[in-house]
Amino acid sequence: MKKAILILIALILLYFSVLSVASFGSEYEASTKDNEAIKEAALDYIEGWYEGNAERMERALHPDLAKRGVFVDQKTGKIIMRSVGAEDMVKYTKAGAGKSPEKKEKIKMTILDAYKNTACVKIVSPDFVDYLQLARYKDGWAIVNVLWEMNK
Repeated sequence: MKKAILILIALILLYFSVLSVASFGSEYEASTKDNEAIKEAALDYIEGWYEGNAERMERALHPDLAKRGVFVDQKTGKIIMRSVGAEDMVKYTKAGAGKSPEKKEKIKMTILDAYKNTACVKIVSPDFVDYLQLARYKDGWAIVNVLWEMNK
């Protein structure tokens, strides 16, 4: 009888340990709706830039955006960072700083990861390589951080 109880306990423990490993290994997968909204925000950002469409740019960005560019100082060889915020990005877009509609056709966008309320996207365009971090914001997704450098 003791042996049967020990075997039963061992089987119960084995069952629960297998369940916990199985649930630990599963990852959250973003819904198709979320993936489409993430893609839309990323494309509003980069296509808006190349179209000179400030409305699309503004729609894509969180008001507290932190966008940082990585550059090499040609005189010193040191790596420097330059920052810009959402308001300036909208202003530059409206002024047509990046307007070049033909480049819009050469954009490659990849959703690297999405987890509940956050996502990471990589965009490669003729001019830039951008790594975007997005967050669920209000009724959709907005770009919170961008780290970028020239694609040359």
